[in-house]
Amino acid sequence: MQVVSLNVGMPREVRWRGRLVTTGIFKEPVADVRAVRPFNIEGDGQADLTVHGGKDKAVYAYPSEHYDFWRNEWPRAEYPWGLFGENLSTLGLLEETVCIGDEYRVGTARLVVTQPRMPCFKLGIRFGDPQIIERFLKSRRPGIYFGIVEEGQVGPGDQIQLASSDPHRVSVLELLDLILDLSPSESRLRRALSVPALADVWRTEFTGQLS
Repeated sequence: MQVVSLNVGMPREVRWRGRLVTTGIFKEPVADVRAVRPFNIEGDGQADLTVHGGKDKAVYAYPSEHYDFWRNEWPRAEYPWGLFGENLSTLGLLEETVCIGDEYRVGTARLVVTQPRMPCFKLGIRFGDPQIIERFLKSRRPGIYFGIVEEGQVGPGDQIQLASSDPHRVSVLELLDLILDLSPSESRLRRALSVPALADVWRTEFTGQLS
């Protein structure tokens, strides 16, 4: 497993449907090593910290393996690394096998899996078409959000090594299905809640569904 591309970008203003929107979804590949900080990667930023970034969404990874699927599913002139707003374009990290609470050594940093990505309208801005949001969800290729366990440094080509596995084995895809389930079972909710690294937003949501 490895980092194929390291992508960062600071928020910028763009015009979308007649209004100015500030977004950090535009990420560009960089060739040098960057510091992994408590809530992001050096040179990277998020525009709306109420729904992006923070301890549960500090680093976003998207499997490079999905790019061929999207080239066929959504043809466009170019598919540069970072197109999905990911910080890490990865090889070998797939949502059906990576589990919430798993910890990985990426470069010299240690990251923990917290949740899948739930797309907002800004993915539509990046693709120039809001219909991509529904297609993204239906594809079941959400990518992986990480929190920072230990700060360090990361660069393109760095190895990704599994440091520890969460024993509950709730995969990123299983959590996505649970989030989208309108009537989830109590047992599935409790299983997800048993994972200490589960993102706070979903811990609150699932706890509310049980009450």
